[in-house]
Amino acid sequence: MSFLVYLAAGFVSGLLGGMGMGGGTVLIPVLTVFCGVAQQAAQVTNLLSFLPMSAFSVAMHKKQGLIRTGGLAALILPAVLTSVGGGLVALVLPADLLGRLFGAFLVALAVKSALSLSVGALRGEGT
Repeated sequence: MSFLVYLAAGFVSGLLGGMGMGGGTVLIPVLTVFCGVAQQAAQVTNLLSFLPMSAFSVAMHKKQGLIRTGGLAALILPAVLTSVGGGLVALVLPADLLGRLFGAFLVALAVKSALSLSVGALRGEGT
């Protein structure tokens, strides 16, 4: 697969991740469907890409004075451990199961988003 496809997938995923959507919702399907990457490799890539993106985001938010540094280590350590741990679990799970679990996660995320929009519309928010 072309380097440009991987570059575009990373760019779009990083952009969406920076906006709060979660870049993995784009990166994993793009890697598996369009780039032919194995499910485990796509999941691990997503989890590991979380580390530098998070470090960059924290640095930018801190530079803008948007972060209180007290207790920051208590947030960073579990994030790093669960990211690495999730990558290791993804490596041992069968690709079929991992794909189904990720699909179920995306469906749950879509339902949650739809319900949030519906409740917001009923309350008159966003109009």
